[in-house]
Amino acid sequence: MKQHVSKIFTNGKIYTLENENVTKEALCVKDGVIVFTGSTKDALDLYEADEVIDLQSQTMLPGMGDSHLHFFAYCQGFTTVNLGEAKSKAEAMALLKKRAEETPEGQWIKGTNFDQSKWSDCEDVLPTKEDLDQASTKHPIVIKRVCLHTAVANSMALETAKIGKDFIFGPGGVVELREDGLPNGVLREQATKIFDEIIPDPAKIPEVKRKIMEQALDEAKQDGITCIHTYAAEIWKYTEDMEDYQALDREGNLPLRVTIYLDKLFCKPYITKKELEDPFRTVQYGGLKIFCDGSLGSRSAKLYAPYDDDPATDGILVQTQEELNRQVLEGYEQVQQVAIHCIGDKGLDCVLTAIENALVKTREKGMTEREQRNKLPFRIIHAQMATPALIERMSKLPVVLDIQPTFLMTDLHWIEDRIGAERALNSYQWKTYQEHGLKLLGGSDCPVENFSPWIGIYAAVTRQDIDQFPTGGYHPEEKVSVYDAVCMYSKNIHYATGQEDYLGTLEVGKFADMIVIDRDIFQIPTREILNVQVEKTYLAGREVYNAKHK
Repeated sequence: MKQHVSKIFTNGKIYTLENENVTKEALCVKDGVIVFTGSTKDALDLYEADEVIDLQSQTMLPGMGDSHLHFFAYCQGFTTVNLGEAKSKAEAMALLKKRAEETPEGQWIKGTNFDQSKWSDCEDVLPTKEDLDQASTKHPIVIKRVCLHTAVANSMALETAKIGKDFIFGPGGVVELREDGLPNGVLREQATKIFDEIIPDPAKIPEVKRKIMEQALDEAKQDGITCIHTYAAEIWKYTEDMEDYQALDREGNLPLRVTIYLDKLFCKPYITKKELEDPFRTVQYGGLKIFCDGSLGSRSAKLYAPYDDDPATDGILVQTQEELNRQVLEGYEQVQQVAIHCIGDKGLDCVLTAIENALVKTREKGMTEREQRNKLPFRIIHAQMATPALIERMSKLPVVLDIQPTFLMTDLHWIEDRIGAERALNSYQWKTYQEHGLKLLGGSDCPVENFSPWIGIYAAVTRQDIDQFPTGGYHPEEKVSVYDAVCMYSKNIHYATGQEDYLGTLEVGKFADMIVIDRDIFQIPTREILNVQVEKTYLAGREVYNAKHK
């Protein structure tokens, strides 16, 4: 007698990702879990289903994910002036001026995602208050750089925030002053929170919040994303509220799994084995997010030596080594996973020191090696610059690396000017990381970059920008294979949360998070990866997106 299942998928090219080149023809789902993979004949001989779906030779993969993004921050971006597409300073200022003309005098105007390195009408220098004053002197205006580590304010915004002559922010942030002591409008790192504290956030209005979240989730499912690890950032007022996602889930309107990381200590609920094995449990807490340094684009990533294009600075540590040690140890001891942002080589050095300290201190307090092995790994976010010595240290520690391949698509145009050719060789070393046994997780840091996994996979495989520059790729020796890149955005992500036994591959016993795409990503020219289209997205066997029903 045939066993009953909810869905049978037949006649497909199903890449399970359990190992490279492993494919199956058919797959069966029952109660949100994969119960069979094999031939179409065996599937139809052994099972009967509520629905039989003929894949007609299409390619199926595990659902894609994003290991590091600020999802609600992306949603908030819908309420701001998006400067990300501006190709020049003049165009960016024109967008702000247009919003000012539509906004009552005195009300705040906020711009996001600007990147001065892409502007064609000026050098790679930040705008100032005078530039923003051209847009309006009757509205307080603040714009955030795409990396989120720098803000620029116009004169009225500075006056409203009482930022005047000889203003000193203090440790962890900078308000830039001119020779006469007056601010030029540029704020870096923690100083940017001055404005986040006082600018009203329309995304807090319930009906606005619901609308923008549904808009962003709709985009995610169209990209085949079934899992996100989203990070709160109190410094920028980027909140993450579990109830927002749970409410959508209760209504059947949450098309992906959500793991939330907070940037403050909290009591993380214990997850039972029964809960872990539930394919319909979609929302959970992750761990503690900590900042170490800034970004290369803002020249605030902490380096061993000064920037080549600005010898006056070697970046910013947002806290001392002692404070970083304390925070990492506290997070580790309270059973939470610790995820630490670092980009510069000195920043990474500080992070590794803090991790090594936490392991030593907890052993001294009685934690066994086995207990340490059973804890979730430390997450190092970005890890863009690493000397051979730092890589060797990382390889000996229980860490996973959240990398953002799409960063290189932008950075390759200016990275050698910023840090020099020699240090650029020690940056974005994805293949080298792999060869040292480090597990790489694919993310976007959205809204810094687009969260499409296909752009990230393309970048990891080609090391080129969207126009296929440079020929052959930037330092092509660090390219990864298509298989390894796809795993970064699917299989690998779930090691970070200890869910690799339930998610990431299409094997019997795992949750039926799957996508169907319009071409075989492993057989096409790499330049075509950017053109991959998702036909269907499934979460625990439930169809949450169908391209034909858009």
